[in-house]
Amino acid sequence: MIVNRTRISDVIVLEPKVFGDDRGYFMETYSRRMLADAAGIDVEFVQDNHSRSVRGVLRGLHYQVQHTQGKLLRVIEGEIYDVAVDLRKSSPTFGQWVDIALSAENRRQIWIPQGFAHGFYVVSEAAQVLYKTTDYYAPDYERCISWNDPQLNIPWPVEGVPELSVKDRNGMPFTQAEYFP
Repeated sequence: MIVNRTRISDVIVLEPKVFGDDRGYFMETYSRRMLADAAGIDVEFVQDNHSRSVRGVLRGLHYQVQHTQGKLLRVIEGEIYDVAVDLRKSSPTFGQWVDIALSAENRRQIWIPQGFAHGFYVVSEAAQVLYKTTDYYAPDYERCISWNDPQLNIPWPVEGVPELSVKDRNGMPFTQAEYFP
């Protein structure tokens, strides 16, 4: 596994070793030991999630203020533009964000620790996203920051107006968000 630190060092991009031949390929997508040894991440995942979205769908920027979730995310169909925003007030990168293209083709994964808001935009015809979380989904504690917040100024590669859920259309400004210590 190749470990690449992003400009927010706690957000990590992982590239698995892929063993391929004319029959296809094999790759190990998760090993607790390998993740701990290679990236220093030793967490227990309690939930796996799978979403499918079509081109133009934007999901996020989501986070939970209690039952906070670390996420290990990958794409198995299509491509997304993925974003993680640091909401930890004590962090030197508070209010900054990291973006990365994740696709079935590049097979990259991203580790987003607790204390971050997360979102993605589907740039391919469709995308299937799989992610593991370190705590369970807790809708009472879920929050959403507006995807197009002017203070964050994230350069989403949107074509026209993105498809948004009601929750995402009603996202709050970054300045009114609940942050982490």
